[in-house]
Amino acid sequence: MTTLILYHDDCMQHDPGMNHPEQPARLTSVVEALKGMVNTECLPAPKATREQIIRAHDTDYWQWVLDSEPAEGQAPLDPDTFLSPGSVDATLRASGAACFAVEQIMEGKAQNAFCATRPPGHHAETSRAMGFCLTNHIAVAAHHALSTQAVDRVAILDFDVHHGNGTQEIFYTNSNVMYVSSHQMPLYPGTGRADETGCGNIVNLPLPTGAGSRRFRAAWSGSGLPAVTEFKPDLILVSAGFDAHNDDPLAQLTLLEPDFAWITKEIGTLAATLCRGRVVSVLEGGYHLDALASSARTHVEALTGCP
Repeated sequence: MTTLILYHDDCMQHDPGMNHPEQPARLTSVVEALKGMVNTECLPAPKATREQIIRAHDTDYWQWVLDSEPAEGQAPLDPDTFLSPGSVDATLRASGAACFAVEQIMEGKAQNAFCATRPPGHHAETSRAMGFCLTNHIAVAAHHALSTQAVDRVAILDFDVHHGNGTQEIFYTNSNVMYVSSHQMPLYPGTGRADETGCGNIVNLPLPTGAGSRRFRAAWSGSGLPAVTEFKPDLILVSAGFDAHNDDPLAQLTLLEPDFAWITKEIGTLAATLCRGRVVSVLEGGYHLDALASSARTHVEALTGCP
């Protein structure tokens, strides 16, 4: 079976402003890098429904986002997070892509999927926009899987260089969802200590500034992946951020493309054993355009080779 790639032009319309790191060019670079890949099928991302969004986010919060979108220019939601004309449609496409990918994978129409979308999502909390994120796509997709599919347990694996505080907050007391994150610490947003364990469903793998391949792989091999094996999920979701790359300007880890290939293959092997290979990956961070493009391609190449 193929690897699905979900994308929509609406994701280019979100414009947080000149010189903001989360630029439309990020997605352009990824989409260009993924062109012509074998064993893939590209489909348009649908919009998430209101029902899908409010499973993960407070109704009042979502209405505030809708009401805050400006007719022109940018409107700040927090010091780093802005709305522009088209931002709502962009984040709805990104959350919708993740939900649609879950449906396609659970119905056996593809082996796995990658959502080439923006803005990112894993910092968005139940009722708070932050860290460039408006809706938490991976959380929306997990709730969608638990609510509408034959899924009882979802594992979310996050290798973005920043801790996914939003994902952790949304599922902190939900024993049906495991969240495992490797991230640089100290670094924004300041969460993700190893002693933040939720109801036993949170596994944080903080990495020191300058950490590279050896520490990254040891953390996942020693703690992260075994925890997922013990959890026995029916579906694995991936927050695929590529800002842990050595060239990324917003952090100081030193991973390279082979490290992203390695973690993707490890996730694929685990999924083949635990949940029939069911993996849905969603683009998160990555702010050096060339490194982002090459890392995303490496990630999708590894997905296409997963059992």
